[in-house]
Parts: sequence; structure tokens; C-alpha cells
Amino acid sequence: MALKEFNFKGKKIEELKALDIREFAKLLTARERRSVLRQAEKIEKFLKRCEKRLAKNKPIRTQEREMIIVPKMIGWEISIHNGKEFIPIKLNDETLGHRFGEFVMTRRKVEHSAPGIGATRSSSFLSVK
Repeated sequence: MALKEFNFKGKKIEELKALDIREFAKLLTARERRSVLRQAEKIEKFLKRCEKRLAKNKPIRTQEREMIIVPKMIGWEISIHNGKEFIPIKLNDETLGHRFGEFVMTRRKVEHSAPGIGATRSSSFLSVK
């Protein structure tokens, strides 16, 4: 059984990588399309900066959580800031058209421990050891 080849809106990855950013924007949903068209120059600068870092085998680190993933980024490993630390993310074809911030959560799940002494009325009757 052969693996199913990934298509994005009917186009293969090789075709998408050949597209300009503005041409790729036409395949996106309305909100992402508008963002890409507004940020086209910013995305192109980001791509150039990342390609230079990849050529030097340096990691890519960014705080640009609103940046939209374009086809030229597929296969890259980017560390995205969550407000406290940089979380590494591997970009694959399933992430096309999404924003960086969608893959790095800024809030953690709250994990409470057992209540301490004096937290409830019944805890004052427990033995302290």
C-alpha cells in the first residue's frame, strides 16, 4: 500500500515551493490571505534571514508568533518563543497556512497539589507528621 501524497488545495509540495508568496496567498483562507498579503515583505525578509542561518548550521529562533507558514519553510526546525522559553517546532506540510503561535502554547495547564494545612476547615483536625 503506497503512502498518500500530500496535496494543498490540489497542488503538490513541489508546485507550492515554486510559487511566489503572493500567489500562495490566493490558496489560503480569507484571514490568512489578508495577513500574508499585508506581511509579504516581512515574510520575505524572514525567509532570507532564516536561509542565511541554515547555511551556517545555526538554529532559527524567533518571537514572530503571528507569522504564517509558507511552503519554503517546510522541513525547517524553528524555535518559537512562548513568553518564557524557545520551543523547537518541526514544520511539515500539514502546518501550511497556520501561524507559528498555534503550535506553541503560552499558558500551561494548572496542576494543583494536595491542599496544605489550614486550607479547609477539616484539615485542622489532621495529624501533623
